[in-house]
Amino acid sequence: MSRFENKGLILGIMAGTAGISLVVIWYRKVRKPGAAVRIPDFADVGNKLNSVGMQHETHNEQGAVMVLHRRQLQILEKLNDLLISVDELKREVKFLKEAIPKLEELVRDELQGKGDAQRVSPSHRAARRRKAETTPAKETTSSEEAESEGGYLTAHTDTEGDSEEEKGCKKSSDVTVQSEEEELLTLLQQVDSLHKGSEDDKKESFRLLLEKDDKYENCVDFLWRVARAYGDMFEMTADTEEKKKYVSDGKDKAEKAVQLDASSAESHQWFAIMCGYMSQFESVQNKIRNGYLFKEHLDKAIELKPQDPFLYYLNGRWCYSVAQLSWLEKKVAAALFGTPPTSTVEEALQNFLKAEEMHPGYSKYNYVYLAKCYKDLGQKNNALKYCDSALSVLSVTNEDKEAQKDLEALLLTLKL
Repeated sequence: MSRFENKGLILGIMAGTAGISLVVIWYRKVRKPGAAVRIPDFADVGNKLNSVGMQHETHNEQGAVMVLHRRQLQILEKLNDLLISVDELKREVKFLKEAIPKLEELVRDELQGKGDAQRVSPSHRAARRRKAETTPAKETTSSEEAESEGGYLTAHTDTEGDSEEEKGCKKSSDVTVQSEEEELLTLLQQVDSLHKGSEDDKKESFRLLLEKDDKYENCVDFLWRVARAYGDMFEMTADTEEKKKYVSDGKDKAEKAVQLDASSAESHQWFAIMCGYMSQFESVQNKIRNGYLFKEHLDKAIELKPQDPFLYYLNGRWCYSVAQLSWLEKKVAAALFGTPPTSTVEEALQNFLKAEEMHPGYSKYNYVYLAKCYKDLGQKNNALKYCDSALSVLSVTNEDKEAQKDLEALLLTLKL
């Protein structure tokens, strides 16, 4: 997803606004005056009691049949498990039968010195040097002299030759590591490019990352990009269950990235965003908890990457959402977590201005929220000014289209 895509929608929920509001709505509904309460009708209780006796015997028979069926099903399940276990055991025995002859051959080759990794043991080389100093050289060497401790075969080379061999192995290992690093760098550059493209490009980026998930599962730069790709898939799908799966997996990846490297700004950023997405499917209490997590990791990301306007935009959205909380909503948050979130419209405004200052024309939604802040502060002219700026931005992305809806509603209130 690009920086201009819809990340801001999550922030009201991240701040706990949505969760707290649900509590408030429920509270108001149950306290609504004049609400009707259904009283059960007791007039036909006698008739119902008469029918109970007739139905009791039938129910007993049906219950016995159901118990028998359940027992039969349990027996069938156990038999099925047993058959599966026997089949797996057969495969294991077949594998062992095939592997034993090969194992014998490997052991025999090793004992005969046919292994490729033949080398001279240091202690044997030292013994040969001492013997050479006191004994004239021979044209041939006996099998006892040729074989070193531990079954290694001696090579007729000096210490310098062995050192060159070791250097060659080390050089080969370095080349392999360098090749893997280049492969990873190429992959990351490719998925970054695809991430900025169309929906099909983002799906391709997601596929490429999943293919290498096992190989680079402990690489921080790989992990936060996987979390970002899960965020892309989350935004592109409309199915609720798929959304839950994408955001749950994405949150796990981002959290692992943060644990591996707490100095990675992108890891904190995407963990915060995943917390916001996750809150859409959580209980009221978890919605508020995710709001605190969002703010904690967003602040850390800003500390580590203060030059990113997107982070200030996100922070502005959080501040604005919190500033809109009512007294009762703040009390609910305090009751659940001890300390309610606090912020002001002025703080939100400063964050939106910071994003605009760092990147003029940053996004349509940034202009809309600048207008909202100035309207709330009673500065109508400034509010209209940023409404005009928002109107000048074409609605291309889904975020732009949603920003246009908010802008139209805002203009109606400013013209009153």
